[in-house]
Amino acid sequence: MTSIEEKLSRAGIKLPEAASPVGAYVPAVLSGKYVYSSGQLPLVDGELIYAGKAGLDISNEEAYQAAKICALNCLAAIKGVTGSLDRIKQIVKVTGYVNSTPDFTAHAKVLNGASDFLGQLFEEGHARAAVGVASLPLNAVVEVEMIAEIRENRDCNCC
Repeated sequence: MTSIEEKLSRAGIKLPEAASPVGAYVPAVLSGKYVYSSGQLPLVDGELIYAGKAGLDISNEEAYQAAKICALNCLAAIKGVTGSLDRIKQIVKVTGYVNSTPDFTAHAKVLNGASDFLGQLFEEGHARAAVGVASLPLNAVVEVEMIAEIRENRDCNCC
């Protein structure tokens, strides 16, 4: 079985360190057999890559890419509390918020950036919500959070 980090490496994707919170919270919390990531923005090396509103300043393709970056940052946050992405049994739920104009309706297509990316890494699908909002922190176009079910250490070859 190919590890998640090997899949990322083969795709030329480097898993970043968990992003520093922009508020009074932690990047992720492990509770029982679940990890809950905080909402992650499209930050690369600490810089917001996509700012603005979908349907006005940001194209659907750019917003799609932003959602993918957010999902990668969620995985980094999860690894920060589990020690290895290979402890992830499955991604259970993804929730995405799209900073968009009132008439924007392609929220689901934007969040496919996160879902398509996760689908390349994990065999099982996940539940999802895609929500349009009037604004997001730092004027980010997308924010994504996720819930992952974690294997016990004795159930994986990673630890």
